Amino acid sequence: MLPVTVALALGLGGCSVYREATASSPPTNVRWQRVATSDDRDRLRDWRKAWDAALPRARAAEPQAIAAEPLLFDPDRALADAALPQGKYRCRTFKLGARGTATRDFTAYPWFDCAVADEGEVRSLHKLTGSQRPTGLVFPDSDTRQIFLGTLVLGDETAPLRYGVDANRDMIGYVERIAPKRWRLVFPEPRFESMLDVMELVPAS
Repeated sequence: MLPVTVALALGLGGCSVYREATASSPPTNVRWQRVATSDDRDRLRDWRKAWDAALPRARAAEPQAIAAEPLLFDPDRALADAALPQGKYRCRTFKLGARGTATRDFTAYPWFDCAVADEGEVRSLHKLTGSQRPTGLVFPDSDTRQIFLGTLVLGDETAPLRYGVDANRDMIGYVERIAPKRWRLVFPEPRFESMLDVMELVPAS
């Protein structure tokens, strides 16, 4: 059964709501596997297949762009201490491998604003600006990887859907540290546009 505190956090997306809900009964040993849908667990399990399908197509489309970011686009790059510290971040997204004919095999977006907050045993991550805004929780997994579960907020929407309600909005990804004060959040097989999304995050100051 999904812990009530985690359900509230994923459903409402507000950090203050999460803190209020967990003030008297914080979760113990929260595991992302208990929260993730079966479809999302499958997507994460196939993360290597997503890289193997998307990266060659992106490299063929924009070889210079891929070559310019060897750490960001190295599937095996993962340093210890992967946990994202709380604070304000600059974030930018790269879409690799087109899904369908209406998109390109490599698309780079400009920098936007993101924020990470400490929620106790988990952290929240929100992309604050842009037309596509992942929002959700980051769960402990291993020293070199953490797991993001959340939903996609679009356009002028002001609140995320509850995780698990709409599979097309559900998001799963993994966080890795690829350099000092540099992280990436990788989304294997996202629902829209691409085969793989890579979001780079660096502290805003």
